[in-house]
Amino acid sequence: MLLIAIIILSSNFEECIARRGKHWRHNREELASLLKKKGKSHGNGHNHNGGGGTKSKVSPPQKSTPSPSPILPPPPQDDSPSTSPPQTKIGGSSTTFNVLDFGAKGDGKSDDTKAFEATWAEACKVEASTMLIPADYTFYVGPIVFAGPYCKPRIFFQVDGTIIAPTNSNAWGRGLLQWLDFTKLVGFTIQGNGIIDGRGSVWWQDTQYNDPLDDQEKLLFPSNNTIVSPPMQIESSLGGKMPGIKPTAIRFYGSINPTVTGITIQNSPQCHLKFDNCNGVMVHDVTISSPGDSPNTDGIHLQNSRDVLIYKSTLACGDDCISIQTGCSNVYVHNVDCGPGHGISIGGLGKDNTRACVSNITVRDVNMHNTMNGVRIKTWQGGSGSVQGVLFSNIQVTEVQFPIVIDQFYCDKRNCKNQTAAVSLTGINYEGIKGTYTVKPVHFACSDSLPCVDVSLTSVELQPVQEKYHLYDPFCWETYGELKTTTVPPIDCLQMGKPPNNRIQTAHDLC
Repeated sequence: MLLIAIIILSSNFEECIARRGKHWRHNREELASLLKKKGKSHGNGHNHNGGGGTKSKVSPPQKSTPSPSPILPPPPQDDSPSTSPPQTKIGGSSTTFNVLDFGAKGDGKSDDTKAFEATWAEACKVEASTMLIPADYTFYVGPIVFAGPYCKPRIFFQVDGTIIAPTNSNAWGRGLLQWLDFTKLVGFTIQGNGIIDGRGSVWWQDTQYNDPLDDQEKLLFPSNNTIVSPPMQIESSLGGKMPGIKPTAIRFYGSINPTVTGITIQNSPQCHLKFDNCNGVMVHDVTISSPGDSPNTDGIHLQNSRDVLIYKSTLACGDDCISIQTGCSNVYVHNVDCGPGHGISIGGLGKDNTRACVSNITVRDVNMHNTMNGVRIKTWQGGSGSVQGVLFSNIQVTEVQFPIVIDQFYCDKRNCKNQTAAVSLTGINYEGIKGTYTVKPVHFACSDSLPCVDVSLTSVELQPVQEKYHLYDPFCWETYGELKTTTVPPIDCLQMGKPPNNRIQTAHDLC
């Protein structure tokens, strides 16, 4: 009887399995496959369970109609058919949007602004996409905004061709502050071997003598044997009166982890590359180029930005190679070539009685040649706030007019009002500043009411070169600190220790 019962049960079980057929076998194989692949999802759009950290639920076998295809898609094959055009992988991107495919002509004459806008609209929707500006084309593009905050992260702006700015006043209306404006983006990268050309000469000719003057120019007096001519206007064959407001070539605003690398930015009407209210900025292997007498054409301008890294770049312009303004902290600049230009500057800070806060700035391993200044801190009378924790190290200067400058009486106008309030300067360190100068090796002009303190100099060796300007000895005013080594020339004017009337910093001073 027991044997008969076993035979009957075995028969029923095999019949049940037979009814399930290959569905049971497929589901078991798929479960094994899922277990083997657990944690290896790359977020390719097929995992709908929230990523690798979530366990996949496997449904029990169903009694539905058999399906000819398995639940999981087969691995992609190189020769599998596709209804979409092939995509090129650039800079880590899997989806590329070429501006030529959106109507751009690239002939240097047709207005490609709308094509750029249409390309951006599509690239913005895809994470890690690339907007491609291809090589061997010149794209005429008017003022344009590449805006978030709803764009996907990690978009690449691949510049292999040339982008040129309009040179007629109609394209700018009454004037704009930016030409190419990148706003509220995350992980955005401009890269490539191309050129972004602001064609600024038409702006410089129209507005050169209305621009603010760099205050250090007031310290330039010709030597007895030299006649110094006023700067020549930059001639432009383009003609036309341009608006008084000159645009920055490239600006980033409110962005996180923006990167600019590889490209050349040249002849901007004003500042070449600006970062405002950004975090995690990286600039490297960039070339910036404009004539040394082009007015107010800063190379890289930083404002209200933190955690900034700039390195391996060549900066030649008509103003500061790098300008560090209020709200900046944790800025590291190294291996940069600067010249012509006005050097690397912190400031001007505190203009119009404003509050300025700058801290933790390092500039090292820099070559400067034929610049007005080397490393400079400039503040306006009447300001408040502080500059703290600054290191200038291993700076090689060649025929620089003023290699080391602190100027708390900065004024870019003919006359400025005397005021007692000042931005506090503490912890300013100079190490290994060496080379040649043509006017004055050191100029420390600090506030009467709030002297500069904790200024240190180590291994400063500067030799004079007689050119067209009168030479001066080092100058110090209300500057206190320490000479950690002997200097060339001797900087005897620096006062040791603390000022006798050194007041304790208040909340008004600190940031």
